[in-house]
Amino acid sequence: MQDVATEALAATMRGPVIGRTDSDYDDVRSLYNGMIDKHPQVIARCADVADVVTAVNFARENGLRVAIRGGGHNGPGLGSVDDGLMIDMAMMKGVRVDPANRTVRAGPGCTQGDVDHATHVYGLAVPAGIVSTTGIAGLALGGGTGYLTRKYGLTIDSLLEADVVLADGSIVTASKFENSDLYWGLRGGGGNFGVVTSFLFQAHPADMVYAGPIFWDLEDAATVMRAYRDFLPTAPEELGAFVGLKTVPPVDPFPAEHQGKYACAIIACYNGPAETGEAVIGELLGKAPASLFNWMSVMPFPALQSMFDPFFPKGLQWYWRGDFVKELTDEAIEVHIAQARKLPSALSLMHLYPIDGAVHRVGRNDTAWNTRNATWSMVIAGVDAHPQKAGEITRWTKGYWEAIHPYSDRGGYVNFMMDDEDDSRLKATYGDNYDRLVSLKGKYDPSNFFCVNQNIRPM
Repeated sequence: MQDVATEALAATMRGPVIGRTDSDYDDVRSLYNGMIDKHPQVIARCADVADVVTAVNFARENGLRVAIRGGGHNGPGLGSVDDGLMIDMAMMKGVRVDPANRTVRAGPGCTQGDVDHATHVYGLAVPAGIVSTTGIAGLALGGGTGYLTRKYGLTIDSLLEADVVLADGSIVTASKFENSDLYWGLRGGGGNFGVVTSFLFQAHPADMVYAGPIFWDLEDAATVMRAYRDFLPTAPEELGAFVGLKTVPPVDPFPAEHQGKYACAIIACYNGPAETGEAVIGELLGKAPASLFNWMSVMPFPALQSMFDPFFPKGLQWYWRGDFVKELTDEAIEVHIAQARKLPSALSLMHLYPIDGAVHRVGRNDTAWNTRNATWSMVIAGVDAHPQKAGEITRWTKGYWEAIHPYSDRGGYVNFMMDDEDDSRLKATYGDNYDRLVSLKGKYDPSNFFCVNQNIRPM
């Protein structure tokens, strides 16, 4: 059946259709997370919206499970599916900037770096994540946090409009003015309702920034984390800064005498005049011990966004867990540090991303993202290049999460969930928005056609 199905689909698409016998099958099906290995029956590499409609109709008519891949950065590998159809939109990368209205229309295959490249020449940016290879589609549909969050909110808070292919093959636009219920659900509800083929974002001023990492020895982590915790609520919202526990990478250009040390790091971005940013960071440094090194400097915003790309290429082993955090107590900090002393690899880490400021000025029921009253989004990630380390980094991540979870808030960021977490986590994440999402799913995807995701099932 495979060859017949592939030929039938290929005859009606502009983009290439790849089956299991094609020479590039293994390369195209490979995922960002090398721990996950899936074998779709067919891969539809869509060139345009018509191809997406064709692929959706083909899957529905042939009873194939469907996975949707945009930028391809999904941690649990939900952009692919065994024995089904992968709708791969990586070729749909168009970006159009309207500088007068400060809007950006981006295709579903765009990475964060694609969008940053297009907007930077206008001195603009869309609030997004911290790694330029992140796909903008999955990031946005899950919520989206990054350096600009405190000032401009989540990525979904800058989403103005989306074009969506539904399970029946129809195309709709979701915005404040059209299909407003779907627009509500897309902002944090993940890929549950359809295939988004175009995103319209509000862009914001971001050009040259005062930014970079500061590293301390892990022995100073408790003092640094307390200083960060106490300082951030008083800091200007132009400052985006997250704190992490990790290892000083054992490679150049990191100082040779510090490479491989367990460390606490603050990675910061001040989106404003450098002299103001330096003064703001100076206040924080005045409350902390001497650092191992401080690489804060003036740089283009896209340079900051891509700073960590070399450390996280496609194909590494990943296992992560996340939680929302309302309060970072002294006791929780000690638990964090105890777990960080067991780091299983040089790339494994814990990060706390702030979700305060502008995020709190949106009501918890105004978008599907519900946890508007949290202070941080935490991720614990076991990462290593070697498949034989997969078990170790998974055990470390789970153990760390189990130790720190009692100090966390309900739920966690859906983009930090693996595929082995139960439905209770999703329900806790969406809180009193969950039932509304279930109803919305029943309206737009009653058969649960789009089920390869952090799935919300219709009644």
